[in-house]
Amino acid sequence: MRRQASKSTTKRATNVSVRSDLLAAARDAGLNLSATLERALIAELAEAQRTKWRRDNREAIAAYNEHVEKHGTFSDRLRGF
Repeated sequence: MRRQASKSTTKRATNVSVRSDLLAAARDAGLNLSATLERALIAELAEAQRTKWRRDNREAIAAYNEHVEKHGTFSDRLRGF
């Protein structure tokens, strides 16, 4: 599930450490560092959530896959291909 930031979302100033060459290149390219960091954090958090979900559901997924291997799926007898 992806959350969209609303316009009323509070922003906070923070300090981060960035390699000086990357900072200079980003400034030269006219990149908005705050927006870039927010997009990167959204992507990293989404990946962390996917990884956690897969870890938390590993046993159920394995049991389902084993069931399908043994018994097939409901749609197997309905498909014409």
